[in-house]
Amino acid sequence: MNNIKGRAFMLNENVDTDQILPGYAMSYPVEELKKVTLRGSIIPDFPEKVQPGDIIIADDNFGCGSSREQAPVALKSSGVSIVIAKSFARIFRRNAINIGLPVVTCEYIKEIKNEAKENDEFQVDLVNNTITNLRTKNQYELNRLSQTTFDTLQAGGLINKVRNILQERGAING
Repeated sequence: MNNIKGRAFMLNENVDTDQILPGYAMSYPVEELKKVTLRGSIIPDFPEKVQPGDIIIADDNFGCGSSREQAPVALKSSGVSIVIAKSFARIFRRNAINIGLPVVTCEYIKEIKNEAKENDEFQVDLVNNTITNLRTKNQYELNRLSQTTFDTLQAGGLINKVRNILQERGAING
């Protein structure tokens, strides 16, 4: 999770949870969510294009709208490895971290998007808080994750983190 490499998909501001995952898909099994992920966005063919490890880069207020936790689950199940945005809706951010999907803010989204070309690959280093366009070699600073958030993501989500803590304490067996 510390070093992520993938192609970037660019999205604009105010990408809401209906664009991420249409309401009609709320009852779909997790393995089916990837078939409709981002169908309501400016990338309606996202499910056909996305590959494991790919990255989403977006403007302000990513994940606004309803509090449906299936939206970040859909992104993760489709293969998205990280979402980098200018800002996130609070509940979406919390839901993403809880399921182990890294979401990181960045002040340089405009610059990243201005230089990016379709199918550019990016390297994200969550230890050093950087994102690098591998074609241009330009590197940008990401906002640092809190240690608690970083630890939760390292564990693969909140349930795994709590399980690990309980195992360390001897409260449950591995």
